[in-house]
Amino acid sequence: MAASSLTRTKLFWVAILYFAEGFPFGLLFDAFPVYFRTQNVSLTDIGLLSLAGLPWTLKFLWAPLVDTWGKRKTWVAVCQALLAVDLVLFLVLQPTQTSVTLWLLLVALAVFSATQDIAIDAYTIEVLDEDEIGPANGIRVSAYRVALIGAGGVFVAVAGLIGWQFAFAAAAGLLAFFAVLTTRAPETAVVRPVRESWQATLHQAVVSPLQSFWQRSGVLYVMLFVLIFKLGDMALGPMVRPFWVDRHFTPLQIGAVPGTIGVVCTISGALLGGNLAKSWGLFKALWVLGIAQAVSNLAYAAAAALPPSSAMMYGASIIESFCGGLGTAPFLAFMMRICDKTQAATQYALLSALFGLTRSLSGAVSGVMTQHVGYATYFAATFFLAWPAFLLLPWVRRWCEAKEDTRG
Repeated sequence: MAASSLTRTKLFWVAILYFAEGFPFGLLFDAFPVYFRTQNVSLTDIGLLSLAGLPWTLKFLWAPLVDTWGKRKTWVAVCQALLAVDLVLFLVLQPTQTSVTLWLLLVALAVFSATQDIAIDAYTIEVLDEDEIGPANGIRVSAYRVALIGAGGVFVAVAGLIGWQFAFAAAAGLLAFFAVLTTRAPETAVVRPVRESWQATLHQAVVSPLQSFWQRSGVLYVMLFVLIFKLGDMALGPMVRPFWVDRHFTPLQIGAVPGTIGVVCTISGALLGGNLAKSWGLFKALWVLGIAQAVSNLAYAAAAALPPSSAMMYGASIIESFCGGLGTAPFLAFMMRICDKTQAATQYALLSALFGLTRSLSGAVSGVMTQHVGYATYFAATFFLAWPAFLLLPWVRRWCEAKEDTRG
């Protein structure tokens, strides 16, 4: 009974921490584009906002620092407190145009959030027993997704009701509450060994796990596939919410549809995509679901080309979100499959960083392109950006088959 109670306590903290992990990410990528567009910030500057997300891509570089110094929950609590302070400072700005101060606050938000992610992931690994990992994974994914709904849906909708300033103040208060709450999280019993020098740790954490990749034929093609498979999807994303604003939808409507229903559709698509990948096999799923992912972008292209219609906008959001989830499931499964089990954590983190680079770089140019060619043409172009990845699937198939041979 005591063991069951202890497990429930751990799972409760997993839910709390992963909600806190997802909330700042949702603010930066889902809520801020809506806010900036309502303040008449240009599409070019909103697109450049994606570059502020680079710390999530590069966080593996300072992960060894979090791994070797201080307590996990101390890192988490401090980062959450700094996130709250960051939002409070943001309240005093009038971001009708970008400034150095605004960019510093946005980059700081991303750095604090990415560092929090490192510490939360490590804390979760340390605090859980082996038989608790399965239930914890389901809870952490669900809590993270709920946080995205909270930041990109509920937060935006609330801002439409009470105003952006009050909404940001409430978000800062929530993060401050999490900082206090985290100090009450259970301690972990893991004693971490003393590491070698920073250079040796970095070599062990980054260079060594990549060597098994470089020794295999076709590695550059596979890495390029990881980089561009979601390119069309990632290029579309930063301009979706500004498009809703420019179509004169209210923050309440944006929060309810792409911010809430859209996330639910993404989750549903990912669950179905995972089952289809299991039934069809990974290679077929990457083909078929990848095509569905690409074609779904045309729903937004049609919504932009045709006269404004609520039904068309709602349909485009549902189709694109659901198909994006379909394509994500086999793609993530592929990244997991090609990792060596003995170095899976580091290799997967590095692959995720490569995938995250796509989001940052494609998002950075999305605003410039949309500003020049318009929403309809740009959304149609993202459909074509998805296709070069399919040319690389023969090398992907060889890697998958080679992995199956080694298992057999």
